[in-house]
Amino acid sequence: MNVNQDTPAHPVALRCISRFAAAVLVALALTSLTACGNANNNAKEEKTTTTEQPPEKDGVKLSKDEAQRAGIALEEVKAHTLGEAITVTATIRANQDRMARVAPRVEGRLATVVVSLGDAVRPNQLLATLDSVAVGEASSALIQAQSIDRLAQADFQRAASLQAEEIISQKDYLRARSEYERSKASVRAAEDRLKLLGVSSSHAGQATSIFPLISPISGTVIEKKATVGGLAGPTDSLFLIADLSRVWIEADLAESQLSKVRVGANASVIVDAYPRESFKGQVTYVANVLDKDTRTIPARIEVDNKDGRLKPEMFATATIESPTAATATEREVLTVPAGAIVLMQGQPSVFVFENDGYEQRAIDIGERLGDRTVVKSGLQSGEQVVSAGAYALKARVLKSQIGDAH
Repeated sequence: MNVNQDTPAHPVALRCISRFAAAVLVALALTSLTACGNANNNAKEEKTTTTEQPPEKDGVKLSKDEAQRAGIALEEVKAHTLGEAITVTATIRANQDRMARVAPRVEGRLATVVVSLGDAVRPNQLLATLDSVAVGEASSALIQAQSIDRLAQADFQRAASLQAEEIISQKDYLRARSEYERSKASVRAAEDRLKLLGVSSSHAGQATSIFPLISPISGTVIEKKATVGGLAGPTDSLFLIADLSRVWIEADLAESQLSKVRVGANASVIVDAYPRESFKGQVTYVANVLDKDTRTIPARIEVDNKDGRLKPEMFATATIESPTAATATEREVLTVPAGAIVLMQGQPSVFVFENDGYEQRAIDIGERLGDRTVVKSGLQSGEQVVSAGAYALKARVLKSQIGDAH
């Protein structure tokens, strides 16, 4: 039977086709949902697996060349016997026994100034010169006395010759000799006056009004008030010279600390300018009188300063060993150099060399002993700790942490 194309489809056939299409769509949707669920589950499992992995321990691996370039140095941790000691704040002062204030002995006007502030000087070195009326008068008096002396000497020699030939009387001879002795006394008096003024009389016959100002000691010019053309007198200190090869560390002791400090006790001093170094010295003075205002006892430590690194008026921290500490008070402690300790997230830490790497280790620190610090916990005797270059390792750790965060 021929079916005309314009004839509409049978209603039953249309319903079958619609149901088949709907079934296909449902099957596709279920397949898509299943695939998404599997992907989500895989992502969760991967995330869980990643989270459950333990974090790597902080550590830095360096080759020998890298460690050398970073200035890494190691020190074996050892137990040290520690006696009783006290730590006090102090101030560096110039040694008062090795200081000199230089002032002219006469009034005058400054003609020249030879040295500058901070110059090193030797004993008897010229510092400045003054033009002084008093020196000029004394110099002229010496020249006059020397001239009279020459005449008196010539008269005496002639009188002695004539008296030997019995041409003049004994009285005339004695008078000539007396005049000669008087003239010599006048010359000595004029020379002594110049010496008292601090001027040499070696330039006989030459009048001068110049007064030389010289250094009485060797040291450094730490104060200068001399200006060319200025007036100065015996009450004016023009230069202050200090020998800074040994300096004083002055501290104030509390009453409770007095029994622990004795003259001759060893001490170590540290300053902010050189935090990794300590300067050794000894207690040379403990006052006998208590300061009634501060209720403290002044004490002094003398420290060698030949290299001149310790400057007067610097603040310092001094640790004084107690020579009277009993054996029972001694204890063994672990110490590390102060430069080995760095702050990592606010926690004092060191770097320990183990497993061919530098591992960060948190520690509990105690008191500061000169250039070393007591470690209460976190280290064991025999371990190798980084004594120098710890800050370079800290920088590497922080850099790696910043990189992981990004």
